[in-house]
Amino acid sequence: MKATRFHGVGKPLTIEDVPEPEVGPTGVLVRISGAGVCHSDLHVIDGEVGTRQKPITLGHENAGIVEAVGSDVTDVEVGDGVAVFGAWGCGSCRACEMGEENLCLDPVYPGIMVDGGWAEKLYVPHSRNLVKLNGLDPVVAAPLTDAALTPYRAVKKVMSRLAPGRTLAIIGVGGLGHMALQIAQALAPSVRLIAIDLSDEKLTMAKELGADVVINAGGDVGAEVKAATDGAGADAIIDFVGADATLKSAAASIAVAGKIVVVGIAGGTLPFTFWDIPLEVEVTTSIWGNRQELKEVLELARLGHITPHIERQPLEAINDVVARLHAGEINGRVVLTP
Repeated sequence: MKATRFHGVGKPLTIEDVPEPEVGPTGVLVRISGAGVCHSDLHVIDGEVGTRQKPITLGHENAGIVEAVGSDVTDVEVGDGVAVFGAWGCGSCRACEMGEENLCLDPVYPGIMVDGGWAEKLYVPHSRNLVKLNGLDPVVAAPLTDAALTPYRAVKKVMSRLAPGRTLAIIGVGGLGHMALQIAQALAPSVRLIAIDLSDEKLTMAKELGADVVINAGGDVGAEVKAATDGAGADAIIDFVGADATLKSAAASIAVAGKIVVVGIAGGTLPFTFWDIPLEVEVTTSIWGNRQELKEVLELARLGHITPHIERQPLEAINDVVARLHAGEINGRVVLTP
């Protein structure tokens, strides 16, 4: 089968023929319909996140059609459309037993630790990591497994701050941020939304998606957020970048007793003492989401409340896609369609 292979930092990705995986008793072979290209993939390509093997097929946002199932599999059948839940937990640790596989301390991530979905087919070792699509287009569903699931969990973390008339600020309106705007409107329709980004093109998209205020991050973000909120600041902020500059902006923009959720992994730090940020502000991180939350995300999509802005590309375009993603030239999400 055809697959996109990563051989190491500084080397172009290659399209190669690789053996088709054998299907074990609990496993499922999925013919990939769509595989998202995420900023997290750049961390692997740039060497900031190590892989367990090389060469490796990247890609952790995947959906497709079940092609073969193992002898013990009873919950999916050949021909089913499925989304692949990407946080493959061990199944036995405390987090997994609580249904929080995304917090597993010994996880296996496709596209980082084992071969992922930038290929014609993906082997999923256990059928529990599949969610049926029930008619949802798998090309649309693929990016939802991260680009919507991750912001969905983050938005849920700030729901206590999102009473009618309150303000949520989204920093970074890319693949995840543009979904966060839609998710926030679905879960808290009476909340005011502020979108913050360096790209005017992305801010235009944010306005089209329902942002009440857009702010270019090149200016004084804190002052502009305060001006848009009668001096109060945003009641909740989700930072999808996580760089020094964006965390500084978040601290300057948050209201008293507000909440900051850091999703981006750009390596920034948030200096913290009692007086560094407004009184009783909460700061937390958020990573991916669990299987139940993925089911909820797919239901929002089926109901038409959220729609990813996608650009379809063949596997052969991957190096161009990576270059454009590095340059910040992609709005929404590129989905590879083998």
